[in-house]
Amino acid sequence: MALRVSSPRWKQGETIPKRYTGDGADVSPPLVFEGVPAGTKSFALICDDPDAPVGTWVHWVIYDVPGATKGLPEGVAKDASLSDGSRQGKNSWKKSGYGGPSPPPGKPHRYFFRLYALKERLGLAPGLGAKEVEAAAQAKSLEKAEFMGTYGRP
Repeated sequence: MALRVSSPRWKQGETIPKRYTGDGADVSPPLVFEGVPAGTKSFALICDDPDAPVGTWVHWVIYDVPGATKGLPEGVAKDASLSDGSRQGKNSWKKSGYGGPSPPPGKPHRYFFRLYALKERLGLAPGLGAKEVEAAAQAKSLEKAEFMGTYGRP
């Protein structure tokens, strides 16, 4: 079974509920990890919007999530270091934690949640950017999965 990441709040390609956007409570959505490969020691997840007018906009960077984790709950704290050992990097607002979709008016944007199952913890300091975390995750990846939702403003 291949690695999968999804949310119980919307299906692949559907609209992200307002609660998880800058127009709502701006809390991270619940995510479910399935088909986790044997030997997974940790996870890294990056959420970004490739449709942003200034180029790809990063909404969330979280890594060193324990390998026994079955997903992420709604409303993960925005702290750089979490009690389970997870670390969070900086999003494009230069803040730690999740920042929900808040695109300019017009065509809806796509938001990709990329999950990496890793053969070991990254062991990186908190507060890194998506590029550094993604490069390290790719080097230690057992498998990768992607989940996408959309959000737009009229």
